[in-house]
Amino acid sequence: MLQEYLLTAQPQQGSMMSSILMMAAIFGVLYFIMIRPQKKKDKEAQAMRNALEVGDEIMTAGGILGRVVAVKEDADSILIETGSANTKIRVSKTAVHTNITAGERVRERQQELAKQRELEKEAKKNKKALKDKEE
Repeated sequence: MLQEYLLTAQPQQGSMMSSILMMAAIFGVLYFIMIRPQKKKDKEAQAMRNALEVGDEIMTAGGILGRVVAVKEDADSILIETGSANTKIRVSKTAVHTNITAGERVRERQQELAKQRELEKEAKKNKKALKDKEE
């Protein structure tokens, strides 16, 4: 009886191997769906915080809007000026949620590129029209 139990209790090699492969596949999918995008997002946020300059308009994680007055690299903090009374607040760089000025720069650059593309299209149309008139 004991021998029968031991013989039937042994796991089959194929099912154990497929279980391990399934677990590895699940971990791989979770890595590419959840972990990798979060790391990329964290790197972008850190790069944005390291690129802060005096004069940038920012919004903190708490919703405070202000302009950067001073950046202290050694203390990893910034001094921002808020409101019409020129109230100054020192916050950690990790508290910065959005660099509004950088977003405006990106939008302006995109608008410039769109205008340039439109001008190129117009130039191609005009060139084609002149070519057709000559023929």
